[in-house]
Amino acid sequence: MNVTIRNLLLGATALALAACGSDDDVKRFLTLDGSKPLVIGHRGASGYLPEHTLESYKRAIEMGADFIEPDLVATKDGELIARHEPNITNTTDVANRAEFANRRTTKMVDGVSETGWFASDFTLAEIKTLRAKQAFAERNQSFNGLYTIPTLREVIDLARSESTRVGRTIGVYPETKHPTYHVGLNLALEDRLLAVLASYGYTAKASPIIIQSFEVSNLKYLRTKTQVRIVQLIDADDVDKDGKIVLAAPYDKPYDFAVANDPRTFVTMVTPAGLAEIKQYADGIGPWTPYLLAGKFTDANGDGKPDDLNGDGAIDERDRTLIAPTNVVKDAHAAGLFVHAYTFRNEPRRLASDYKGDPKAEYKRFFDLGVDGLFSDFPDTAIEARDK
Repeated sequence: MNVTIRNLLLGATALALAACGSDDDVKRFLTLDGSKPLVIGHRGASGYLPEHTLESYKRAIEMGADFIEPDLVATKDGELIARHEPNITNTTDVANRAEFANRRTTKMVDGVSETGWFASDFTLAEIKTLRAKQAFAERNQSFNGLYTIPTLREVIDLARSESTRVGRTIGVYPETKHPTYHVGLNLALEDRLLAVLASYGYTAKASPIIIQSFEVSNLKYLRTKTQVRIVQLIDADDVDKDGKIVLAAPYDKPYDFAVANDPRTFVTMVTPAGLAEIKQYADGIGPWTPYLLAGKFTDANGDGKPDDLNGDGAIDERDRTLIAPTNVVKDAHAAGLFVHAYTFRNEPRRLASDYKGDPKAEYKRFFDLGVDGLFSDFPDTAIEARDK
């Protein structure tokens, strides 16, 4: 190669590096399209403030979340509100409200008997008199009783106003909670959700909306009515001592499968064949993290009990060590599906021993696997792990 040609090639390479940035400046991700993975504020910034409140959602946005996630249930008068479950006992002050004492009841939710107070027995006006509380006893309880329960419209309005304020688009990631249960109450969620989204012009794939559900038939129905992105959630009951997924009702399969006596489970849904089926109606999957990477317990002394690796007298995630990752991310990407994993939390007892108590280490490990996004109770930690 003569000197002139060599210098031209070096010049071209330098221009390319200048345009793209050096390896130190550009962080490459193994996502489906190579873009930066999304951070989704799981129920808002629920690690800090009571979940599914406007204040929690706003905090998540201030922390840098790309999407905020409202779980949707219906009130007696058919309004969509943000609550994690139809049973609002653990996330509101309803149990302490004497005027609603006679509303306490028992209902079957996905084949499980639950006792408490249920959103479908309250009008929106009544729901608005309640106040939210922190559902996790280990988290800050000082904000209990301060915040109201928002409607879906209020959540979207917040996302839109905050998008203007911060100068970036904030997406909304609604989950239809227990669709079959709501159909049985004559309070089906899907058309109500579509009507709200359409009123904002959110009908296209590019809309800042992603709809998710653990059931399947409702997602297939939604696909016939809208082009917004759809995600099939993947659940399980537990993880055994060796890090293998444990299935038990009602977390073994979509509840509409159970009703239809469909033998398929969540595990079969993340096989290549199952993912190909999901691709027919959805844009992505939302698996529980052990489907991608799990940990196992150690029994070095052979007594049949997990070893207490950190010597704290308790057996929890800190006593697990990571096993090899699965092929779910790779297989999902091969099927053309993005992967948004759930749920990431900062508390040390929820972190495998490999992470040495550092939640950022867990985020980075999953980013390295190529997840396209993740749901976090602590969006600030997720952002720091992704961007720094």
